[in-house]
Amino acid sequence: MKNGPSWFNVTSLVLGFSFLYLPIVILVVFSFNESRLVTVWGGFSTKWYVELMNNQQLLEAAGVTLRVAFLSATLATIIGTLAALVLVRFGRFPGRTLFSGMIFAPLVMPEVILGLSLLLLFVAIDQARGFWTIMLAHTTFAACYVAVVVQSRLVGFDRSLEEAAQDLGCPPARTFFVITLPLILPGVIAGWMLAFTLSLDDLVIASFTTGPGATTLPMKIYSQVRLGVTPEINAACTILVGIVTVVVIATSILTRRSQLQRESDQRRAIAAAG
Repeated sequence: MKNGPSWFNVTSLVLGFSFLYLPIVILVVFSFNESRLVTVWGGFSTKWYVELMNNQQLLEAAGVTLRVAFLSATLATIIGTLAALVLVRFGRFPGRTLFSGMIFAPLVMPEVILGLSLLLLFVAIDQARGFWTIMLAHTTFAACYVAVVVQSRLVGFDRSLEEAAQDLGCPPARTFFVITLPLILPGVIAGWMLAFTLSLDDLVIASFTTGPGATTLPMKIYSQVRLGVTPEINAACTILVGIVTVVVIATSILTRRSQLQRESDQRRAIAAAG
């Protein structure tokens, strides 16, 4: 019997990863291009990063994007975690179907429709569009992704640990923060990261809900790309890719350390009980 992957699987894997990541590699390489022509290599240089640091408009857009992403991801994580708890722990209750449908609707709803509906809502309530409307819009569509991730973590959760803590006199709220939350924390962190990344990447919904002085980085890049790609845009995208990569790696390390620590604590508890 033949062992190992076949040539077809290897070729498909290489082509798939090349299709996904080769454009990103090219973008990073040409961000260090000396020439202003982004398709002609003129030698290694970091001058476009210096130019980027002097581009006040791009820096302001990047600041708006990071603030919106952090706040919306945090709020979406809180709402999504609570929604997942309701769906998993409360069983069948009146309106559950409607509630779950409203939670998961943004997963399948086109972004154009979601952005337009939010725009009409803000106009109807006479809410001035700007930073906070973008943040609320991103929270709306990101919360459903957090709910899906946290719900999958809660489905396999051993509730006997909570019951044991409550039998020993621990109040429900303290049980959640001391027992439940640390055990589902990897799922909560993964949901926050997903919401943060989705907010960084969003263009369509932000275009509908933005206002004066609240231009996000994807909107700024898109408006400049229509006039031609510049090396400064390559540099900005490279920094954005680097930020996301660092966040992913750091979160993975912290999650892994937390898991190893819990396993170590469990082994010590078992050894002490034995």
